[in-house]
Amino acid sequence: TMPKEPAVLRQNILDTTAAILACGIDPKKCLLFRQSLVPEHAELAWILGCLTNVPRLLRLPQWKMKRASQNNEGTVGLLTYPVLQAADILLYKSTRVPVGEDQVLHLELAQDIAQHFNKKYGEFFPVPKAILSEM
Repeated sequence: TMPKEPAVLRQNILDTTAAILACGIDPKKCLLFRQSLVPEHAELAWILGCLTNVPRLLRLPQWKMKRASQNNEGTVGLLTYPVLQAADILLYKSTRVPVGEDQVLHLELAQDIAQHFNKKYGEFFPVPKAILSEM
């Protein structure tokens, strides 16, 4: 949600890919791709954003904390990022999502959005459930 230098962003993508592979992820056994090259993520985020009300997003604690750290000038990107996360989950019709405690409310938003969409347009998205990591 913060502007990045293109060269730094490209390097971060390469570094992250290298770290994933170094952790033992085998690209012969799993699909590894650059999400930003899949336009359906942004397209679904737009659709879901049109079904999500602003007061619901304003109640998320991450929005409140980040906005406070940015002198109460949080960006639209920061506000709508949880809708993009929901799109990332729902696009693949995920049923289980590994999350940390700090992301439970964002997953609950994805659940709410899926239920709202299904009620309005018919059963389409499974309602994802959390797999809480233990740390």
